[in-house]
Amino acid sequence: MKKVTVSKKGQIVIPSKIRHKLGIDEGSKIDITEKEGKLILIPHLKNPILKLRGKYKGRKLTEKLLKERRVDDKKNFLT
Repeated sequence: MKKVTVSKKGQIVIPSKIRHKLGIDEGSKIDITEKEGKLILIPHLKNPILKLRGKYKGRKLTEKLLKERRVDDKKNFLT
């Protein structure tokens, strides 16, 4: 268990090992709640699908995925 100090503004610093382990970086969103006198911090997980936003803009994603699947099916059939 790590001890942290609360600033005048009520801010705390999450130790770097914990931040790295949980993927928390600048701008990360964290839910905070209190239960039975304890603070519970729950980081919002980054959605890897959101990183793809705009990647296939102007293309028909369904067609591209079906084409990739046909290629994969051929590879699997031949092996």
